[in-house]
Amino acid sequence: MKPGATGDTTSTSATHMLHAMAVPDFLETAHEWRRLFSEAWGTFLLVVVASGAVVIGVISGGAVTLEMKVVAPGLMVMAIIYFMGAVGGAHLNPAVTLAFAARRNFPWSRVPGYILAQFAGGIAASCFLRAMFGSVARLGATIPGPGVNELQALIMEVLLTTGLVSTILGTASGARNIGSNGALAVGGYIALAGLWAAPISGASMNPVRSFAPDLVCGDMHTAWIYIVGPLIGAMIAVGFEWILKGKPSEAGTRAAEGRLD
Repeated sequence: MKPGATGDTTSTSATHMLHAMAVPDFLETAHEWRRLFSEAWGTFLLVVVASGAVVIGVISGGAVTLEMKVVAPGLMVMAIIYFMGAVGGAHLNPAVTLAFAARRNFPWSRVPGYILAQFAGGIAASCFLRAMFGSVARLGATIPGPGVNELQALIMEVLLTTGLVSTILGTASGARNIGSNGALAVGGYIALAGLWAAPISGASMNPVRSFAPDLVCGDMHTAWIYIVGPLIGAMIAVGFEWILKGKPSEAGTRAAEGRLD
């Protein structure tokens, strides 16, 4: 045995133990309920703000402007990433969860639970808005703008979601989605997309955000646009990420799972 070998082994073991204590094992199923709760709670907050801004804008007689309506969801997503991103990754969007899984940063076995939690949170938010204000403005549902046909709205949702998921995957593989750069980039993109594209399609980029108010109101005739569009856009973004970055990174996996070093 070489001199110092025992000490080196002890030091290495201690380092691994400290690392394990600092980084919760994402595969530990005992804590899955926390991750699912974080997705439901975070999506509830997002839908309450995004849909609620539209509802309150009508109730207040226009006191909530278009700029306020589109910036508010971006700020909410930013806040959620800061205060809860380390719990489960703060996906808040089935398109994002599927994109992380397709990118091989997130286990497919966890996808159904995350998506169900997101829909539960979004539907609960729409029920809350209906209980508070009634079915005002279709509970803030996203619909094609005046003079915009369904195909145009679909293409816009594909484009916007491609940009959103590209932003999420790009910051995840670099600065991590749960870091400050990711929060600013994702929140900023949501606000920017809404500022110029909300009059076209509503700039949903999230199946839950659109499906939940449609379901609670019982009007589903345009819901397909906001399910198909974001899913197509998410898969395009995954393809672009492979072109830009190649194989998935460990940093991207940590971001998708909400793990901190």
